[in-house]
Amino acid sequence: MSAILLDGGIVHYEVIGRGRPIIFVHGWVGSWRYWIPALQTTSTNFRAYALDLWGFGDSAREEERYSLDKQVELIDRFLNEMGIGRVALVGHGLGGIVSLLYAARSPQVVDRVMAIDVPLEYNAISTRLRSSTPNELADWLVPRTPVHDPAREDASKTDSKAVMASFVDPNSLNIANRLYLGTTPVLLAYGQNDPAITVPNFDPMSMPELVHSIVLEGLGHFPMLDDTARFNRLLTDWTALASGESPRDLQLKEEWRRRIR
Repeated sequence: MSAILLDGGIVHYEVIGRGRPIIFVHGWVGSWRYWIPALQTTSTNFRAYALDLWGFGDSAREEERYSLDKQVELIDRFLNEMGIGRVALVGHGLGGIVSLLYAARSPQVVDRVMAIDVPLEYNAISTRLRSSTPNELADWLVPRTPVHDPAREDASKTDSKAVMASFVDPNSLNIANRLYLGTTPVLLAYGQNDPAITVPNFDPMSMPELVHSIVLEGLGHFPMLDDTARFNRLLTDWTALASGESPRDLQLKEEWRRRIR
């Protein structure tokens, strides 16, 4: 287990591989652990990190650190502490929100973002997601299969106040406006059958040039586990794009053509 201290609080992370940095940030259920297949996939070309946000996994459980602003600040402090420069971010749910907010705040640092099952407005979040305990969320969103166990294993370590804190300020969750003003390439990926987050109905013609959305057919809230091979193919294609290249270029690949929305 690797950890750093930030203002006296432990931040747990794991890292493998060599190359350009990429950081994976978990969602409302689980911890860094369910990113292991993605870490292994990207580690052949990247220095791949996965960390636990405040109140999750093995990071510090201190209520004053749980706001979205503090979680975004955690990313900034982590990058500085680790001496990481320009970085790619992959965030799921809460981690996707934190990644997009950080990219809006520090576009000079973030090369690209993949945001998975991220609500672009407050009303896209199921009321059940906003009112359940971490264990209840795990029972609801995580299938009971061996491949999904890593998402379930650390649910009991989650401080429910850390989950609830992410919903306190609805204005912070109106992410769509930031996408239209941002300069960072963003790929939005959604599980078609995710019960927790409403898939946005984008008009492709009105979307910013650097923003693209893909719906993964038949998958739920954990597409990286529901179909690990398909998700990791998408992840590999996305990381192979040149710096600054729009993720819309992914639609040129026949494998994703039918999944573009």
